[in-house]
Amino acid sequence: MTSAKKAENSILNEFCKTIWEPFEKAVNDYELINENDKIAVCISGGKDSMLLAKLIGLYKEKSGVAFDAVYLVMDPGYNEANRKKIEDNAAALEIPLTIFESDIFAVADSVTKSPCYLCARMRRGHLYAKAKELGCNKIALGHHFSDVIETTLLGMLFGSQVQAMLPKLHSTNFEGMELIRPLYCVHEDDIIKWRDFNSLSFIQCACRFTEKIGLSGDGIGDSKRQEIKQLIKELKKDNPGVEQSLFNSIHNADADSFPAYKTGGETVFNC
Repeated sequence: MTSAKKAENSILNEFCKTIWEPFEKAVNDYELINENDKIAVCISGGKDSMLLAKLIGLYKEKSGVAFDAVYLVMDPGYNEANRKKIEDNAAALEIPLTIFESDIFAVADSVTKSPCYLCARMRRGHLYAKAKELGCNKIALGHHFSDVIETTLLGMLFGSQVQAMLPKLHSTNFEGMELIRPLYCVHEDDIIKWRDFNSLSFIQCACRFTEKIGLSGDGIGDSKRQEIKQLIKELKKDNPGVEQSLFNSIHNADADSFPAYKTGGETVFNC
């Protein structure tokens, strides 16, 4: 059995309950994939985006929904080894890549304030532009359930705001384009289990900032997201359902109970 077939079979069998069904739930509940869509599946080379590519391919094959997909890799300045790792993994998993280059890593590394934010914003802009050039109306990113709750806590604890990550987002800069997150209901721990079950090895972020985290010795470095991961891990020891509670909370927000909230960029006061 090929690596690609083994990975596909495991999604539909061993990981049906933890990956395939949550993926389908997100796609159906949030109406992420529709007839005649052309989706740019954005692949960074990490475990999340590679799994997303396989899921989109399986959904195209099994759902009966007529849509097209392009598997898009932006090389933001990978070193030779990481670029080859992405290409080799894609070949093994039978993912047909469309690759284009940018200088995002070099630009982000030249600033000292919020390099990760700058990198993420630039990446998204480049991906939207290339996807639109290829005739796509959507880009699909590999953000998962764990990203959703971590981002919510990051905003609360470090950004003084209650703001969640949407499963679907209409672009304000690229007319007619949408961003979708089909892994919205899939836990990172289950993605890791799928990766390890199939003896797969993927690159990390591959930027210099991530390398600094690895060299820090504590797995955190200056990363606030890693701090949040550790916080959730500690909370789970006493409350195993804490992640689901956090996720449910962003679907049950009661605006009437807030002294003030924002909508459409405007602040509304309740008192």
